[in-house]
Amino acid sequence: MRSIGTLTRADLAESINRRVGLSRADSLEMVESILGHVCDALARGENVKISGFGTFLLRDKAERIGRNPKTGIEVPITPRRVLSFRASQMLKDRIGKG
Repeated sequence: MRSIGTLTRADLAESINRRVGLSRADSLEMVESILGHVCDALARGENVKISGFGTFLLRDKAERIGRNPKTGIEVPITPRRVLSFRASQMLKDRIGKG
């Protein structure tokens, strides 16, 4: 069922199906809806905070000069928007207990 080391959309839907009792189709629709809302918010430039889990943060990086490590030639790196994730303290504590 589950790939080693990877949690998939299907795994999430299966968990909802078992724990909540929704049909598999409804469970998958719920997962897709939640992920869609997260993606839409990020596309609008909003940060997404999931209490007890973490925050997806958007950051605009300015243009800067980089260096090609193979040739040593300086090249401009274009400005861009990057996405990062900051885990909540609760998640950090849970992961740290291994």
